[in-house]
Amino acid sequence: MKKRKRILVIEPYYGGSHQAFLDGLLENIECDFKLISLPARKWKMRMQMSAPWFVSQISALEPEARYFDTVLCSTFVNVAVLRALVGQVKGWNPKTQFCTYFHENQFAYPGRVPDKGIQQFTAINFTTALASDRLAFNSAYNMNTFLDRSYFFVKKAADMSIIDWHDGVRDKSIVLHPGIDFSHIDAAPDCCRNGSPVIVWNHRWEHDKNPDEFFAALYSLKNKGIDFRLIVLGESFKNMPECFVEGKEELSEQIIHYGYAESAKAYGELLKQGDIVVSTAHHEFFGISVLEAVRAGCVPLLPDRLSYPELFPEEFLYSDSSFENTLERLLGSSKRMSRKESEDLTESYGWVNIAEKYRDWLFGSTACDE
Repeated sequence: MKKRKRILVIEPYYGGSHQAFLDGLLENIECDFKLISLPARKWKMRMQMSAPWFVSQISALEPEARYFDTVLCSTFVNVAVLRALVGQVKGWNPKTQFCTYFHENQFAYPGRVPDKGIQQFTAINFTTALASDRLAFNSAYNMNTFLDRSYFFVKKAADMSIIDWHDGVRDKSIVLHPGIDFSHIDAAPDCCRNGSPVIVWNHRWEHDKNPDEFFAALYSLKNKGIDFRLIVLGESFKNMPECFVEGKEELSEQIIHYGYAESAKAYGELLKQGDIVVSTAHHEFFGISVLEAVRAGCVPLLPDRLSYPELFPEEFLYSDSSFENTLERLLGSSKRMSRKESEDLTESYGWVNIAEKYRDWLFGSTACDE
């Protein structure tokens, strides 16, 4: 009888894109999974302290349940500490492989204000990379910024040469785009088109997504008398930028929807009403929300930097300082994508087309049985 591979999934930030990624992975890889997670909050504390807690949870399992072929972690886990401690657990498989998936890296995350303390989190990212057997990044941009900036990080060890260790990190790093479940978008009915073109914003309501530039451009277009309607989606937080409050008031006549969608079904239906999806982000390691909107038929308007150039052709990108002018031109010739055009741009990111790559990465073969 064939024995199914067993994978332990450890996620200290189980929410948002991290949760969507794992939910899709667990549905599309036919193996025996054990998920141990914590809610998506207090990410700094998670990075610093979650590893011993996870080891305690593993120790509480029945001895026969502590055997795994692979452990999958996100970068909010200190894998170096986790691996050191879990090796002391009775019944632990000493041949267990540790895979770490980089949704983000702290070397390239733009803080709102300079924070010297960020160095402890970049250090955790790097030692996690050292302690893992295999690394995957959600985009080439993510991988390259991590490798380039961590190189300068290790160069600071003035009288300790550890460049060879950095070379080892580079050798075990690959790019694996996250799989996306488009079913809720595909199931949404096509919207009857009438009236002014609809602009969609569907990002987190946080400073790194640069909403100030987005709203400033909309105010200017409104003052020029250019017609448009607006759907603003995305998760908001306690300390959201003030421009979202102001924008709801200033653009009340243009707004179709403003706020988080109540369900995946509602989200898909709102995206189907859009004509153009935009980003003004200072930070984007991948861009799931944009791909979702494009799947719904929205034409993307995106910066020609970050992860976007590897996801979309040049025709959908704008250079810095040209956002407003490019959006104005696009509004004047707005034309939604056909189903074929949207599928051509998004289909390769669907789980059905990407699951086998994850099987290869997690187990070193395309089969989950041995």
